Amino acid sequence: MGDLSHFPITQRWPAQHPDRIQLYSLTTPNGVKVSIALEELGLPYEPHYVDFGRQDQKTPEFRSLNPYGKIPAIIDPNGPGGNPLALFESGAILLYLAEKAGALLPRDPALRYETIQWLAFQIAGVGPIFGQLGYFHKFDGREIEDKRPLDRYVAESRRLLDVVDARLDGRTWIMGDDFTIADIAMIGPVRNLIGYYGARELVEFDALKHTPAWLERALARPAVQRGLNIPAKPQ
Repeated sequence: MGDLSHFPITQRWPAQHPDRIQLYSLTTPNGVKVSIALEELGLPYEPHYVDFGRQDQKTPEFRSLNPYGKIPAIIDPNGPGGNPLALFESGAILLYLAEKAGALLPRDPALRYETIQWLAFQIAGVGPIFGQLGYFHKFDGREIEDKRPLDRYVAESRRLLDVVDARLDGRTWIMGDDFTIADIAMIGPVRNLIGYYGARELVEFDALKHTPAWLERALARPAVQRGLNIPAKPQ
């Protein structure tokens, strides 16, 4: 197992358990992807709260791990070959953790790539489009008189939700009977869209046939409930 002391980020967020995966994150839609996965997989980890209010993400220590200055990011002290591995980007982390634990990702090659396909769909489409809707509906963009940008992202969000809804027809989870990283990637953004962003009626969420029940099933999972609240903000 590698030594974490040469990672500058550990100077700002000291590892109390250096033998565990170190998670640097917030309870945002992207952040909870990793905490939910870690809880579902049962991998030992130590969460660290990255305070955007203090601009922790812009510090040299954090940028030494992720030069993009975004959460989540991890360090696995026991990475490939027993060496520490640092990773950022939620999709890459989900794939790594699933492969490390041998769960949440089908072993059959065809099904594995199909799962990665839906993960990419979330990363490239659902995440960015829902985020833009939130900006124009809830944040500064709502002050813009021209409502065409909002209308565009409402329409695109609904189109993406229709794709998800069609996929869930006759399926419990995105990949059928098995809960996978494709579901984990989708939980935070969908929950955020209809909750924090307040866009439930705007995207006609309750008119969907399968997605509301899928979200309810996902949010009922104990590991998901725990992951949605990690890392907790320090008192």
